[in-house]
Amino acid sequence: MPLQLLEDYAQVASDWFWETGADACFTYLSPGIGRFLGRDVAELMGRSRHAISVNGEDENHWRPYREAMARREGFRDFDYPYSHPDGGTRWLRISGEPRFGRDGAFEGYRGVGTDVSAERAARSALSTALGDLRASNLRLAEQNRLFEAALSNMVQGLCMFDAAARLVVCNHRYREIFGLPPEAVQFGMSQRDLCTILVARGCYRREVTVDSLCEGTRLAITADEAAPIHRELADGRILAVCYRPIEGGGWVSTFEDITERRRNEARIAHMARHDALTDLPNRTALRECGTDLMAEGRHEGGQRLAMLALDLDRFKVVNDTHGHGVGDALLRAVAERLCANVRGGDLVARLGGDEFAVMHRVADAQGALTLAERLIAVVSAPYELGDYSVEIGMSVGLALAGAETEDVERLLKNADTALYHAKGAGRGQACLFAAAMDETAEARRTLERDLRAALVSDAFELHYQPLVEAGSGGVRTLEALMRWRHPEQGLISPATFIPIAEETGLIVPLGEWVLNQACRDAATWPAEVGLAVNVSAVQLRHRAFAQTVLLALAASGLRPERLELEITESVLLDDTEANLETLHLLRRTGIRISMDDFGTGYSSLSYLRRFPFDKIKIDRSFVRDAGHLAESGPIIRALVGLGANLGITTVIEGIETPDQLAAVRAEGCDEIQGFLFSPPRPAREVGEMLAGLRRRAAQEAAQEGAQEAAQEAAAA
Repeated sequence: MPLQLLEDYAQVASDWFWETGADACFTYLSPGIGRFLGRDVAELMGRSRHAISVNGEDENHWRPYREAMARREGFRDFDYPYSHPDGGTRWLRISGEPRFGRDGAFEGYRGVGTDVSAERAARSALSTALGDLRASNLRLAEQNRLFEAALSNMVQGLCMFDAAARLVVCNHRYREIFGLPPEAVQFGMSQRDLCTILVARGCYRREVTVDSLCEGTRLAITADEAAPIHRELADGRILAVCYRPIEGGGWVSTFEDITERRRNEARIAHMARHDALTDLPNRTALRECGTDLMAEGRHEGGQRLAMLALDLDRFKVVNDTHGHGVGDALLRAVAERLCANVRGGDLVARLGGDEFAVMHRVADAQGALTLAERLIAVVSAPYELGDYSVEIGMSVGLALAGAETEDVERLLKNADTALYHAKGAGRGQACLFAAAMDETAEARRTLERDLRAALVSDAFELHYQPLVEAGSGGVRTLEALMRWRHPEQGLISPATFIPIAEETGLIVPLGEWVLNQACRDAATWPAEVGLAVNVSAVQLRHRAFAQTVLLALAASGLRPERLELEITESVLLDDTEANLETLHLLRRTGIRISMDDFGTGYSSLSYLRRFPFDKIKIDRSFVRDAGHLAESGPIIRALVGLGANLGITTVIEGIETPDQLAAVRAEGCDEIQGFLFSPPRPAREVGEMLAGLRRRAAQEAAQEGAQEAAQEAAAA
């Protein structure tokens, strides 16, 4: 084909014409190629395409081109990047056929070329757009998948309605809540149609109508603040329904089954106001219900509200002896008996521990006392708790609402005050509150505060009273007796503050102080004089009591044989086995144990059989009239004889007159104690007291010797 004809063809079909030699270098290029390649023909002649391309070293890209040339075959539409002089890259597309000479020798290639940069850019943009579209579709598909998963796994049912109130979204949970089959809910149906189905299927209670549901939805959507609406279903379940309008019209409704939550809330509210063990109302509920009952009482003529404060007697003994399981069973049994013996409108509450309360309407104080006495009798009856038969008692304090007691707290406080007096009267009693009790209670509270302060400020002191040998008059032991020197009231008797200390638990640190101080004092006395210290039942129950005693001995250097612990029957009545174990432990160390106030309890003799006491102290009540009453002699004689037969030292307390001394000496007691020899004296006067008693003993011995000599002389 003539060269000019080829050029004309190139102008029509392509952008330029080219020829290369056998070495693949350009031998001819169309004159107008410069406007495409940015270079003159002369600059390009003799150069290869690899040299002017951007990626001539890219074997993968150029492989089809090279393979075609190696086979001397034609190629079509091969694109390669060209390095333009302006620094950019152009994409060129070439097609070519091999050239052969007349003799068949390969001479090179000729063909056409076109600048396809714009096409490539368009394709790249299209590819990018398609990629973005695919990515967007994938994201949308993933969002749809997540949306479907979220809808399917929501704990709430969900419905979405458009501006025309047509259903556009509904999840599985919604159908599950209402028990609807899939075909019952169709997209595009109106909200009224859906409500009609729910009402027709009996999902809601009978009084709920389609109109009320639609109107409730309308009001909720237009409300200023979104708040859940609680709807009760026919089967008793409760739904919390929320309506949220969406921009452009329509709304989203969510339906959450809160039945279990409401039950839990009710249980929590019940637990907050009821005792976990007995399920009786607690102190909080007593205040709330009591306030309501007092308000109602103002409108009920002739009826007064009575508050009964109940306290179980000897419950701790049962709890400690038989274990907390039996103690808990006993408390439940007491609660059942109390509830079974009050009227339906009365309130029985457990305040904690072994304390209960009853609120009861009565016509007068006698009605309240009658109820209290009946409850005492009911609670005091024996209990059969598994393998154990248990008996307890109960004390009751009563207070009546009136003009001066307008609140529950005051009424309960008055009942507590009366309860304190009932327990002080011997337990098992019912006591009605009187204004004078309040003054007594306030005085007691003041004394308790002062007692706590005195313990901190070291306001206590010890006085000592001798126990004298009946025959020789020598001092065997000094008994430590505590005194409280009050800044305003002077010396306060132990009979006044010891019961308060025992009730509040202050007796434990107070008793520890007594043991330590008394042991230090005794360590300075003559070695033959022992020390006697009174021990409270509360102290002995304390698990560290034995350790406290032994530490006091070690710190003072006092030998255990010189210490004597005096206990009363109440120690053994409370938690007998545990207390006996502690006493045995202390006795094995050499400490002596004596029973104080012997003979005043109903079981004194049984305790002598159960524990080897070293000494018994016969109560002063047996010798108060020993010098005058003939019946006192046989009693004293029997008690002294009992001690002698058991090998137990006997001490008779309360000796104040020579007649009493003569009487008890005649009965053969071992030791005597009383004001006749010495009142309790401060520690600083012990030396003087011992010296005086030695002089007295010497004088009595001399007098007895003189009398015996005179009698012998007269007989001769």
